[in-house]
Amino acid sequence: MKGKIASLASLVLISAKRDSITPITVKGNAFFKGNERFYIRGVDYQPGGSSKLADPIADSDGCKRDIEKFKDLGLNTVRVYSVDNSKNHDECMKALADAGIYLVLDVNTPKYAINRADPKRSYNDVYLQYIFATVEMFAKYDNTLAFFSGNEVINDGPSSAAAPYVKAVTRDIRAFLRARKLRHVPVGYSAADIDTNRLEMAEYMNCGTDDERSDFFAFNDYSWCDPSSFQISGWDQKVKNFTGYGLPLFLSEYGCNTNERKFQEVSSLYSTDMTGVYSGGLVYEYSEESSKYGLVKIDGSKVKELGDYSALKEAFDKTSNPQGDGNYNSTGGANPCPKKHAPTWDVDSDNLPAIPEPAKKYMTQGAGKGQGFEGDGSMEAGTESTATASPGSGSSVPSSTSSTGAAATTSEGAAASLYAPHIGLAPLVASAATVLSTLFGASLLLL
Repeated sequence: MKGKIASLASLVLISAKRDSITPITVKGNAFFKGNERFYIRGVDYQPGGSSKLADPIADSDGCKRDIEKFKDLGLNTVRVYSVDNSKNHDECMKALADAGIYLVLDVNTPKYAINRADPKRSYNDVYLQYIFATVEMFAKYDNTLAFFSGNEVINDGPSSAAAPYVKAVTRDIRAFLRARKLRHVPVGYSAADIDTNRLEMAEYMNCGTDDERSDFFAFNDYSWCDPSSFQISGWDQKVKNFTGYGLPLFLSEYGCNTNERKFQEVSSLYSTDMTGVYSGGLVYEYSEESSKYGLVKIDGSKVKELGDYSALKEAFDKTSNPQGDGNYNSTGGANPCPKKHAPTWDVDSDNLPAIPEPAKKYMTQGAGKGQGFEGDGSMEAGTESTATASPGSGSSVPSSTSSTGAAATTSEGAAASLYAPHIGLAPLVASAATVLSTLFGASLLLL
């Protein structure tokens, strides 16, 4: 009996520790950690880069090595561009959570993604199975901050024709989270550093019914090249252009390296000049790769701090977040869809492709095992979509569930119907602790 009690007490303690980080939610056009405004202070983290694809979250030793630098820099978030969904990530995710660090995750890999040259063919059931497997794997972690449904798929005017497929993927991920009763991790898109159609893409991802809209929007921005300023860089005009936007907005990459980087933009990004619209950003990038943007040089178990590391640390150390709510837009809400004006915005309808028929089963059965980096790829595999979804139909959810929730309603706020209260292990832990304490005394919980 005593052994069983001790085991139960250990389970209580383990469960309490596992639930030790507060999930990030959306209110209006901002992120929140509980009732406190949350600003992303992070870096893009993919040691090896695109030339040597590796999963840093599956590498527990490398992850723990780098967490020490993350803490020294004062980071609260890292972005990872590709993970191997056939591997286990518990150890690194727990280590990040213990350090108070969240993950923004791209669900695609080089072999499983929407092909801008042929988006219709690449939006298929094999692709969706892969990304759903990744989502199912990482939604269980309370420190998964957000999922990117795509990164720079649209990089000029003609490629904007792929936008409906990017938006459909975003819709499908959100529907999958609901159907599988997983935590509603925010889902959005990371846009390229182009002014051709950045604003139109932002508007497009926030128009239509609630089942079609994103939870946030992000873009890569290298327009501030030191020495510069809020006005010289043009960031003041971007704030003006996005004022009133109903979703959280942040920089998924920043840190121009044309000149010596002093990260002067940090003081503006976390000031009330910008926090009414922006929720921080992610510096490109942590490790030195061929593009020479690195903060550190990694050599096995050793990490060498480069000049940019010291510059970023100094910039973060002297820049505090604004007091209070940072003047965020608490109402949020949808905007009208942008009108077609080819060649810069070549989308002539608000309609989205329906989820491919063979992929519907994942909503009820789950995605199953991921194929990982060794998978055959999806761009020319599987069954593509053969129908158009009716706005608000919840067509990406089987009929038994599509009539529930707010999928068929028009948004009245950026957080409308998105975030059911997160029910983790804390209530169960508290109840178990109360019972144990009552029966056997408080000292039992210290076993």
